Amino acid sequence: MPVLTTPRAAAIVCALLPGLAHAAEPSFQFTAIEGGTIDLADFRGHPVLVVNTASLCGFTPQYDDLQALSDKYQSRGLVVLGVPSNDFNQELASGAEVKEFCELNFNLKIPLTEITHVIGPDAHPFYQWMAQSHNFTPGWNFNKILIGAEGQVLGTWGSAPKPTASAITSRIEAALP
Repeated sequence: MPVLTTPRAAAIVCALLPGLAHAAEPSFQFTAIEGGTIDLADFRGHPVLVVNTASLCGFTPQYDDLQALSDKYQSRGLVVLGVPSNDFNQELASGAEVKEFCELNFNLKIPLTEITHVIGPDAHPFYQWMAQSHNFTPGWNFNKILIGAEGQVLGTWGSAPKPTASAITSRIEAALP
């Protein structure tokens, strides 16, 4: 399946190929913090928790919970993806600083993207799709989006619920094989 980077492209493909109705959700690519590409299509068949993060935020301790989720559920297929963003003016100046901060302070091993816009006209296509198709826009750092094994949105949460909260883990567990 081709990588679709805009909601419009996904709609066109789905209209032209109605047999792909179950795969109607588009796939998106992010640049990894250490370089290379993180393609959500590579995670088909696995639930993915996507979280916009920031290193200098009051919710930054949630990195511990994100790593705990990954440690607990990764063997069953969960992918936890951190998307550092400075849209709320609480991120470090560079990807290298973010990576070092997360490794030193949280022993973070989950994949991270480069610093990415999550709101506004420059928002990453994934976040534009979430706003347009699912009426969800991060209101602050550490908003959580659970994507199901087939690319469907299974849940969204704001900053306050910890990633290990039962409202989130119950949805994750239901999505795991």
